[in-house]
Amino acid sequence: MSENNTTCAAGRENVISSILPPLLIIELLLGLPVNLMALYIFFRHLRSWRPNILFLFNLLLADFLLLVSMPFRISAYLRSEHWVFGTAWCRINLFMLAVNRSASIGFMTTVAVHRYFKVVHPHNKINFISSRQAGGIACFIWVVVVSMRLPLLTNDLLIKEKNNSYCRSFNIENAPPGIILHYVIYIAEFFLPLLTLLFCSIQIACILQQLQKGREKKVRQAIRTVLVIVGVFIFCFFPGVATALTAVYLKSRLEVYCNAYKLASQLFVLSIGFTYMNSALDPVIYCFSSTMFRDAVKRSINRAGLMQFQLSRRASTVTGSDF
Repeated sequence: MSENNTTCAAGRENVISSILPPLLIIELLLGLPVNLMALYIFFRHLRSWRPNILFLFNLLLADFLLLVSMPFRISAYLRSEHWVFGTAWCRINLFMLAVNRSASIGFMTTVAVHRYFKVVHPHNKINFISSRQAGGIACFIWVVVVSMRLPLLTNDLLIKEKNNSYCRSFNIENAPPGIILHYVIYIAEFFLPLLTLLFCSIQIACILQQLQKGREKKVRQAIRTVLVIVGVFIFCFFPGVATALTAVYLKSRLEVYCNAYKLASQLFVLSIGFTYMNSALDPVIYCFSSTMFRDAVKRSINRAGLMQFQLSRRASTVTGSDF
């Protein structure tokens, strides 16, 4: 994914600066309000912080890392990737983006596994963990995620070429071991959770076939939840992994596949648009994963509609009195 051949790398910045910034701006404008609304619902309407709610809340926290980082990436892409915020913020920015991806994947998988145990192994002691124990699991996930991404804070990620500075974590010549580990994690944290999610989906679907009617509704809700997580997971993270692996293969045969490598390299950067989409799509997971959250959203919408109706009635009354 690095450009050791300047001919093959030519034209990349023009494609990125013309397509990626508008896409990221739209995602930011969508993701920020829906996540602020989700944050409001978590604190205002959810009285019981059960394990499932705690895992979803931590998924929300991961999304805010992305939302804070996105304006700086948008600014860079508008300047054809020229980074003007300094070396330290380059490292922090890429670190926050990577932690968002890892934490989002981690908590998506945790929610799906938690639902799997509820349905397939209803008497397992995992189903009876306390909120404090669930908080401990969440803390453990954060520690693992942050530890895996620490190399991004300790390596120089600001690449200077002529008059431009590029803040990249996947375009480094002679990458040190810490950055190579970053590449490995990028691939592994997609395939291992994907296998786990597919396993949970299949197991829950099998249980659905042999259940009594009393629990059928609950199991259907569980399979819908896991399938939504799988859908969001693949939609957001598969394009980046697929284009990255393709670019790595084509780079090894650059003299034959120069144009194909250039295209794969461009598509890899453009796949960032899919990766960042998870901040706007995660609230869909909240609604499918928690009836409490879904009911709170309905109440908020109903209250907003009622208030709007009352305000319109008052306005009409005032207008009528003027006549």
